[in-house]
Amino acid sequence: MTIAQRTATTIWQGPPAEGTGLVYAASGAFGPLPVTWAARTHEPGGQTSPEELAAAAHSLCFAMALALCLDNHGASAQRFDVAATVALDQVIVTPTITSSALRVRATVPGLAPAKFKTIVDEAAALCPLSRLFAGAQVTLDVDLDARIGGVS
Repeated sequence: MTIAQRTATTIWQGPPAEGTGLVYAASGAFGPLPVTWAARTHEPGGQTSPEELAAAAHSLCFAMALALCLDNHGASAQRFDVAATVALDQVIVTPTITSSALRVRATVPGLAPAKFKTIVDEAAALCPLSRLFAGAQVTLDVDLDARIGGVS
């Protein structure tokens, strides 16, 4: 049974190296976002890429899974942030997404580090995008009671 379906559309013009594209969310939540091959493989220059969008989706998905798992354990984070870094590597001759490195920083009053690790591991198993990236290396760098965005 499908829980949800969401659609994004990219309109591309031109050959890969010189072409340009715009990506739109059907929901209207974002777009048009400009994309080029150069922005994907060199400096972004204010443009996005599939890897950046995948990183955004992975960080958001993992954050939702972590919030759910914390709630299931009766814990409530004052605040947490999840950053994802997705890598596009050359594998033989084919560009391949090989990894997504997640960095979690959280403040959860009264939660022991060992219990937090258990909850993070549950979130990793629950997160649909972590499972989507199952063929890639997904790593976690977790810090409980860390400074988040310059705020303790």
